[in-house]
Amino acid sequence: MAKRLTKAKAEELYARLAHVRPDPKTELDYTNPYTLLVAVVLSAQATDKGVNRATGPLFQIADTPAKMLKLGEEGVADHIKTIGLWRNKAKNVVALSQNLIDQHNGEVPRERDALEALPGVGRKTANVVLMEIFGEGTIAVDTHVFRVANRTGLASGTTPAEVEDQLMRITPPKYLHGAHHWLILHGRYTCLARKPECPRCVIADLCVFQPKTRAIAPTKASAPSGAKSKKR
Repeated sequence: MAKRLTKAKAEELYARLAHVRPDPKTELDYTNPYTLLVAVVLSAQATDKGVNRATGPLFQIADTPAKMLKLGEEGVADHIKTIGLWRNKAKNVVALSQNLIDQHNGEVPRERDALEALPGVGRKTANVVLMEIFGEGTIAVDTHVFRVANRTGLASGTTPAEVEDQLMRITPPKYLHGAHHWLILHGRYTCLARKPECPRCVIADLCVFQPKTRAIAPTKASAPSGAKSKKR
């Protein structure tokens, strides 16, 4: 079985990540719960920057389910052609917009089952919405979170569901709300997929990943570039 961090070390890990990014936020641009939901749906297999470039103009003219329906599938598609899987995503955005109007009075539901019943919305997307909009302690596991959790020893799961379950059990309650952001941003800017930047990593001495690249950074390492999250 892969080596796992103790709860004490897990708490120290989160404390350091929280010190580097005291106010972590999503890097997806949004103006209301609906636009966040759409942005997260569009972010599957796409970068946040790429999604933001497409949704900037889109959300200026369609920031509610009714406006999105008026724009139509072809209109949505025209705005998101730079995003991977844009045809299917345009179809899902229009379908989920219709569902919100028909079943939820045009509002984004707070219930997980209702969210996951929307076209194009899976557990990861539901977790992001529940956390970001409704303040619930959930951890959405994407490729960055999956990698960082397994590398550091926070989790040793082989599926997103296993990793999520282990993260929910080892993450201290006081760090639960920011855990997703801390892990995803750490994976995006420091714990890179091909070559993790261990020398400037603030949790390198806690992390169980071997072999680390070059020397281990000291515990009191300075914040890495991109440390401050974007403000909304």
